[in-house]
Amino acid sequence: MSALALLGGTKAKNKPFPVWPYYDQNEERVLKEVLESRVWWRTPGTKTLEFEQAFAKFHGARHGIAVTNGTAALEVTMAGLGITAGDEVIVPDFTFVATASAVLFANALPVLVDVDPETYCINPDLVEAAITPRTKAIIAVHMGGHPADLDRLKEIASSKGLALVEDSAHAHASEWRGQRIGTFGVAGTFSFQASKLMTAGEGGMIISNDDKFEVQARSVHDCGRMPGEWFYSHFIYGSNYRLSEWQGAILNVQLSRLDEQTKRRHQNSRLLDSLLSKIPGITPQKLDERCTRNGQYAYIFHVNKKKFAKISTERFIAAMNAEGIPNQASYPPLHELHMFRNGEYRKRLSGKQAKQKHSFLKKKFPATQKAAWETVWIPQPALLGDEEDMHEIATGLAKIQKNAKELA
Repeated sequence: MSALALLGGTKAKNKPFPVWPYYDQNEERVLKEVLESRVWWRTPGTKTLEFEQAFAKFHGARHGIAVTNGTAALEVTMAGLGITAGDEVIVPDFTFVATASAVLFANALPVLVDVDPETYCINPDLVEAAITPRTKAIIAVHMGGHPADLDRLKEIASSKGLALVEDSAHAHASEWRGQRIGTFGVAGTFSFQASKLMTAGEGGMIISNDDKFEVQARSVHDCGRMPGEWFYSHFIYGSNYRLSEWQGAILNVQLSRLDEQTKRRHQNSRLLDSLLSKIPGITPQKLDERCTRNGQYAYIFHVNKKKFAKISTERFIAAMNAEGIPNQASYPPLHELHMFRNGEYRKRLSGKQAKQKHSFLKKKFPATQKAAWETVWIPQPALLGDEEDMHEIATGLAKIQKNAKELA
């Protein structure tokens, strides 16, 4: 019988990983408080306001605006910045679709650029090369929790008069040079969807230290209202992106655990860096020395198929799951999505921009291709385990490498 669990052998990992989402009596208590208060709506409530203030302070920001989800956070940010038809926003090709669709929502063009081949975050050199007179903003995605090169991106944005937005859906509590991410540009956006580092099932947040932007974005998220004005006064374009009191209450409790959980994820991931680097064919996502803490939405590593008998990534993942090690799907390249290939994205554009050729869609994205189709992601709940769990992960992956020919 094979040693591999996929082929009938014994699993490398039998002890269960921590469950997610985690909750205790504190979530139960605050939900009951909201229930019994009969104030379930954010506007007259206090729970979501308290969460906004606490989350912003935790990340070193003056302002926090809680919204319905992470996609909404990006959409409100685009509107708050005044991004509109004819504008361009530079985004990485390797990210979730919302990073680009939020730009299209503003009737602007997302210009896709490749990522760094080691960190899988947006490549600053390619950002600089993609800037045109129409460029208004750069969205940096902190992939897997690892910050993009915020030194270079901040310098580029400042020198070119562009807004820098940090898509931090993976990076709650991540740090760059000891400073928590989200405030290096005009705004940082976060997601509280079920798989994220803290969650209420759905939810999102915008943080900022820019007073002017905050007024605009808060108005956009609340039907165009302005602070201190009559309730039925509406001054600019806006919609209803408000977060409920239920979610604000839960998220404030979740926030109370974030620091300790982040320390554990970061420490366990550094142990995995050491263990997995010894396995031929496995290369962990690079940790830039300026990243002083990685929130670790996922543990990402590259698999060199030549060292694994040329088996497919799908076959590798199947073997990994059989050993008791969970997997989270990577993102496909944005330029390969149907909406970019079939031209549907053009329906969000207008004028010459809707008809002209967009040369970036003809470019090659080698680093994104590698990241999308050759990396494997271990989801963040597994990183909340103990050192024994990390060693068992390494044992399981080493077993796959040693017996890969049987999978071929």
